[in-house]
Amino acid sequence: MDRTPDLIRYNIFQPFTTICAFTTTKSTLPVERVRYSNVPENKAKLAETLGLEAGQMVYPDQTHSSCVAAIHEIPDAVISETDALVTNQSELCLCVQTADCVPVLLFDPKAKVIAAIHAGWRGTVGGIVEKAVSKMTTNYGASAENIVAAIGPSISSEIYEVGDEVVAAARKSIPNVETTLHKNGSDNYHFNLWEANRQLLLKNGVLKQNIQVLRACSFSEAEKYYSARRDGVDTGRMVSGIMIL
Repeated sequence: MDRTPDLIRYNIFQPFTTICAFTTTKSTLPVERVRYSNVPENKAKLAETLGLEAGQMVYPDQTHSSCVAAIHEIPDAVISETDALVTNQSELCLCVQTADCVPVLLFDPKAKVIAAIHAGWRGTVGGIVEKAVSKMTTNYGASAENIVAAIGPSISSEIYEVGDEVVAAARKSIPNVETTLHKNGSDNYHFNLWEANRQLLLKNGVLKQNIQVLRACSFSEAEKYYSARRDGVDTGRMVSGIMIL
């Protein structure tokens, strides 16, 4: 998988030879404006590009929930109403799809547990990141201080203007919330999804030095990333995945 071109790799994971973690870009595959998990041939093409079987790549049916599922084997049905996956099984590539929402990938190298998280604003304020950390620690014996985290490409706070509902929910649920909200010249709020998820990881015991924020804006970098806000909800999706080798 390391020879695959046009994948985003995360420096935070480079010291670990027992996992593979990545995010696709527009040029990873010649597929435009199609969601990978909704089209079986696209899933198969991506798996082939990564040197995997299609069945090894596990996708939840994302609904902007804060539900986290533990995966013990290749599922025989769609994992419904779920936006994060956790496992300690090798050769299962946990995948989430994004096009402005935040992909978060987690790994505990001692307990050998991984998680892939899709965190839009609803999932973020719903605590999906902390629920994933909790499932890693409770179900699999992980330790928050050992978890290594990557926060991938999504819409940046400079672009992401939000309404009162989001602001109110953030104020109730995000630690140090003022670091995640700022007003623009029109007195409307912008929300920093990267920082909100970083603050939630810190709150739940993940160490500052173990968190990488890619700081790549899916909206602004139009040549590289898909963006639902820029191009509409039917645009393509980036796939972020993590697998124990």
